[in-house]
Amino acid sequence: MVTLQRGLNDDEIGGIIDYALQQPCVRGVTFQPTQFSGRLEGYDRAAGKLTPTEVRQKILEQTDVFQPNDLIPVPCNPDALTMAYALKLAGQVIPLTRLIDPEVLLNSSKNTIVYEQDAALHGYVMKMFSTGNSPLSASQTFNQLLCCLPNVVAEGLSYNNLFRVIIMNFMDAYDFDVRAIKKSCVHIVDTSGKIIPFETMNLFYREELRSHLETLRGEAI
Repeated sequence: MVTLQRGLNDDEIGGIIDYALQQPCVRGVTFQPTQFSGRLEGYDRAAGKLTPTEVRQKILEQTDVFQPNDLIPVPCNPDALTMAYALKLAGQVIPLTRLIDPEVLLNSSKNTIVYEQDAALHGYVMKMFSTGNSPLSASQTFNQLLCCLPNVVAEGLSYNNLFRVIIMNFMDAYDFDVRAIKKSCVHIVDTSGKIIPFETMNLFYREELRSHLETLRGEAI
């Protein structure tokens, strides 16, 4: 995960992606605009804060890997999450949206950002690389191909071929969005075993904040 701040490292986004693509052990990069919370000495929120939309635009400006239609909102929480998937094949990086109708990616996904574990999608890959496929049927199946490589045995394809870019907004008190919190599809299990939205961890659930949160809850009753 790379935390981004305007004027500090937002000019390095393209270089980070290009470097990550060259590393065999790296499956992707997650970009997160700086959250106005915790240890931020001298941080000027008005000058340093980046929106997810601005991060998306900087990716398009700084690297030739992705085009606008390759960076799509994640259906489970489109206000807070943007994602692009690509295959690394024969020295080339091929965004999956060049091979699949984006509507398939948007409408076939579940409440998750982890597409690789979807059993139904594994079937699409197996069908695609079946020797029983004619060129015509293979091309039709490829239109439904998603990124379900880890558990698929196909010559030349493995989890090493998969690369993912995510833009994830980590909310703070200034851009808190109740609608997006309710739609959150990234969660953390806290020390009590309770599942909480990722976006609210630093706002409400750090140890020093818990008692204050309980006080507010008591006042609301």
